[in-house]
Amino acid sequence: MSPWPPVCPLTTVPPACGVPALVGTEPVAVFRTAADELYAVGNVDPFCGAGVISRGIVGDRAGEPVVASPMLKQVFSLRTGRCLDAPEAGLPVYPVRRRDEVVEVAVG
Repeated sequence: MSPWPPVCPLTTVPPACGVPALVGTEPVAVFRTAADELYAVGNVDPFCGAGVISRGIVGDRAGEPVVASPMLKQVFSLRTGRCLDAPEAGLPVYPVRRRDEVVEVAVG
């Protein structure tokens, strides 16, 4: 597998939304903020074990881009993966880039 496998066309990720992807064997959530920045974090909610992070609400907390889990509503930083409500928990963070209007995510 390429170190930067293509995940989806950029148009598949609307601003202020996320989409799920399986990159290799990793469940990933790819987000595009309203400011048109891309982020990729693990898609599995560490509090309930469900693959739902991509369905979370994208927003901002004091200038930090975040996603709120749709299950139990914990808020995670899209930059660091750290849970802002329970700092002992977090999501893996993956490098993501836009190349020729295609979203690519590196895992492993």
